[in-house]
Amino acid sequence: MSSGASPDALSRRLGLRDAVVIGLASMIGAGAFVSLGAAQDLAGSLAPAAVLVAAVVALCNATSTAQLAAQHPAAGGTYHYGRERLGPWWGFLAGWCFVIGKTASCAAMALVVAAYLVPEPFQRPVAALLVVVLTAVNLVGITRTAVLARVLVTVALAALVLTGVRLLAGIVAGGPTGGAGDGAGAGTWEVPGPLSGQAAGLWDGGIAAVAGAGEGGALGIVLAVAQAAALMFFAFAGYARVATLGEEVVAPRRTIPRAILLALAAVGALYLVLSVILVLVGPAPGEQGWGPAPFRAALDAVGAGGVWAVVVTIGAVAAASGALLALVAGISRTVLAMARERDLPPVLAHVSPRFSVPQRAEAAAGIAVVLLVLLASDVLVAIAASSFGVLLYYAVANLAALTQTGQWRLFPKAMQWLGLVGCVLLVAALPGRTIVAGLVLVALGLAYRGLVLAARRR
Repeated sequence: MSSGASPDALSRRLGLRDAVVIGLASMIGAGAFVSLGAAQDLAGSLAPAAVLVAAVVALCNATSTAQLAAQHPAAGGTYHYGRERLGPWWGFLAGWCFVIGKTASCAAMALVVAAYLVPEPFQRPVAALLVVVLTAVNLVGITRTAVLARVLVTVALAALVLTGVRLLAGIVAGGPTGGAGDGAGAGTWEVPGPLSGQAAGLWDGGIAAVAGAGEGGALGIVLAVAQAAALMFFAFAGYARVATLGEEVVAPRRTIPRAILLALAAVGALYLVLSVILVLVGPAPGEQGWGPAPFRAALDAVGAGGVWAVVVTIGAVAAASGALLALVAGISRTVLAMARERDLPPVLAHVSPRFSVPQRAEAAAGIAVVLLVLLASDVLVAIAASSFGVLLYYAVANLAALTQTGQWRLFPKAMQWLGLVGCVLLVAALPGRTIVAGLVLVALGLAYRGLVLAARRR
């Protein structure tokens, strides 16, 4: 690859602390303020089980990512690893799925921030403006990105801890309790939300709906938990952001694996605790579920409004902004790597000599996210689309890690096999419309690469 010491090379300036903070900032926004509510809407009282399933799959994938990053410390993540270990087509598949998934993630995060700040008619313009501002921050250098990410994740964590404590106080004082989705004294158990009753079919509810999740069928319930886990995986996927910084991390063989595992462990524990608290609060109010602001709704349910609404709003805005800040940068690094290999236009491979960041790739990523923000119909649809792309990305990562031997085999192969199977099963559990749309986008990307290769041979 053409990533040697050249004008387009990135400088190594990030230590362990910066790498962990960037991973945390990439995960916390989605998980704490969006995905936990969506998981409970799908799986009811079994939402914590969905968190655990997602955490196990994420951990297995993390071993592959850490192992590959240690041997191949270059920008691009699994796009680079797939090319090196499996071949160019596998690398392209991983890179394209990453771009699809993370573009959807960025759009979801921007829309969440806007939902907390302004009424619905103004949300899309505000979300688009936020993307433009944070892209501009990334354009001036990765060091500033790390500093701002540290501030945002600190604010978000403080707000989450305070919110969790207040919810527990409300529960102890006699606020609403009882797991969402429990059968009302009938000895049966049904999932709430999109899979409830018989309305949802394969297109909207996936195989969980077909298997009878809304009617309390055992197989359907298991598949509902799997679908909830797929959405929760969206919240864990930020640790890949660390791997995409392979050319910017000091001592990558040691730093990247440690940073990935530390960030994942911290966030996994946080999500599990928050999920249990949300279940204890009780069923989501109304037929629409928890929506894009589950903890604000939960605070209302225990009678904590006023200043607490301000606290959780500040935390949500900080968390989602931090995630968006890191994710836009992560997309640009994969675009950079793909452009270096001419899988995307080579003009995007330029790295600014002043700021040592891929500014053209950064700008292209920002434009794509703004377009999706303006066109997307629903935050949860964007989350499902993100999960589709990112899970396939990690499936390629697991395949690539299985080929490593000798000193580079840092973790047992069993973990990578489990991660591969987990990724495929969680994708299969997504709604049918998400799978069809995702496969169409993947096919378009592969067709584009085929046409480019054919043109080169002429």
